[in-house]
Amino acid sequence: MKKRKEHAVKTTLTLSALLAFGCATQSSFAAESWQPLWNGKTFQGWHVIGRGEWKIEDGTIHGSHVRTEKEFGHLVSDKIYGDFTVRLKYKALKGNSGLYFRVEEKGFSGVSGFQAEIDAEKDAGGLYETNGRAWVVQPKPEDVKKWFKPGQWNEMTVSAHGGNIVVTVNGLKSAELKNDPGRKEGRFALQVHGGQDCDVWFKDIEISPD
Repeated sequence: MKKRKEHAVKTTLTLSALLAFGCATQSSFAAESWQPLWNGKTFQGWHVIGRGEWKIEDGTIHGSHVRTEKEFGHLVSDKIYGDFTVRLKYKALKGNSGLYFRVEEKGFSGVSGFQAEIDAEKDAGGLYETNGRAWVVQPKPEDVKKWFKPGQWNEMTVSAHGGNIVVTVNGLKSAELKNDPGRKEGRFALQVHGGQDCDVWFKDIEISPD
């Protein structure tokens, strides 16, 4: 009887250890799937086009622009990406900005393609196609209030797989497209809007390539 109890205890401990190992391994895999898209120290892997000012301050990217300058400004990735999930944290204090993806460097404002909308007041998490269809998904003001935190750090995630695109802000879905006919690859870019006073901050920019 005693041996059976000992065997049962050992079996329970073994199962517990295996479960713990499995959870740890899954967490490790999940952590490893995210890679820095920006190294947090320099603009290596990125280049500036247009106007505005981009600075690195305490591990963040600070983008600014003045109203008197009509030309847009972008910080653009050197690499081209296809399918991915990307996430970042942003704080929009003034003016309009955006996380561009699958863009080309051409056309009015300097880039053409999708942007997940970033703004100090409205439309956060919507989808706008610059030099294309304009608003594809424009969220309602009452919905924006559910996920956007004015003047604070917000987390945005964009998942793009083929023609299926999902945007979330602070864990809530803000836009979705299915079987979209638009571009399937291109560069990332961060924006400061022309003709506006802009003050926007970015950090923890990571990607999970697929």
